[in-house]
Amino acid sequence: MAIAARFEVEFTRFLDAEGEATQELPAFALDPANLIPLYRAMQLTRAFDTKAIALQRTGKIGTFASALGQEAIGVGVAGAMRKEDVLVPSYRDHAAQFMRGVTMAESLLYWGGDERGSDFAVPREDFPICVPIGTQVCHAAGVAYAFRLRGEARVAACFLGDGATSKGDFYEAMNFAAVWRAPLLIVINNNQWAISVPREHQTATPTLAQKAIAAGIEGVQVDGNDVIAVHDAARKAVEKARAGGGPTLIEAISYRLGDHTTADDATRYRDADTVQQQWANEPIRRLRNYLARIGAWDPGKEERLLKECADQVNAAVEAYLAIPPPTTVAMFDHLYATLPAALQDQREAAQWFASHDGGGSHG
Repeated sequence: MAIAARFEVEFTRFLDAEGEATQELPAFALDPANLIPLYRAMQLTRAFDTKAIALQRTGKIGTFASALGQEAIGVGVAGAMRKEDVLVPSYRDHAAQFMRGVTMAESLLYWGGDERGSDFAVPREDFPICVPIGTQVCHAAGVAYAFRLRGEARVAACFLGDGATSKGDFYEAMNFAAVWRAPLLIVINNNQWAISVPREHQTATPTLAQKAIAAGIEGVQVDGNDVIAVHDAARKAVEKARAGGGPTLIEAISYRLGDHTTADDATRYRDADTVQQQWANEPIRRLRNYLARIGAWDPGKEERLLKECADQVNAAVEAYLAIPPPTTVAMFDHLYATLPAALQDQREAAQWFASHDGGGSHG
């Protein structure tokens, strides 16, 4: 019997749970000036999460998906992208979106049910949040293929959860991108739970990264609670894709410390002791410990940063709450380039009712 091929999946970690270096750090991480912006971005994301959940509880926004404990993944990947690249996010990727220039007010507008929140002022070509599971991987593969056809040195990066790797969209997009050597980065946020279904009940593979092997592309695994490891892997993958080396899949191992969304109650299906133990691995404490150990961080800097983050989040909330509601006819005006005749009457009727229900300012 002959062996047709052998495969292996590499796992990378630079900082352990206590912030101790486990191996020589990559060059960028040797300068604290490169790490502090990543730390700040993670803290800002967590401050935003806390406020967004409070806004949902008080009826100011709708259902919200927190990134608690998973901040390093979005921050690490987005920090490796260029302005001209394109982000294709799922619904738990505001950490990456903020790094890309999406404002917190825009994010709140989206979670408040207003699609104007997807009309980003800065990353104009980044995609809006995708709620259907796995379909965004197909979108990202198409974007990456367009870059290749145009001869543009640009990269598309998409995020998905561990549960989405069980969808056909995921496999089809990987296969397409691999065959056409599209400049695509696929990032799996393996936070161990697809709503209430644990990872071990979703798939029998020892790793999710090895699913890339079936498509003929590189698949690597990193500690998703180590922002240095995430950023290093993303930087290498982006550089490879930009140089024509094709797609890469990164599986980032993390843990969802909060509920799936504010519509979920994870205490119904998760053991509280296990969740509490996972707090020891969270990414912010890990990087803070490392920065303090090398003399680049102290309690005074921490206090000032937390205040800056709180002030920035509060200002974003005020800006969001001050935005007037959309007009009633907006649902017609932004659906078609030219409104079909069959909908023109509906538009006029909607406008008439809006102006005669005591809310004329909304028509």
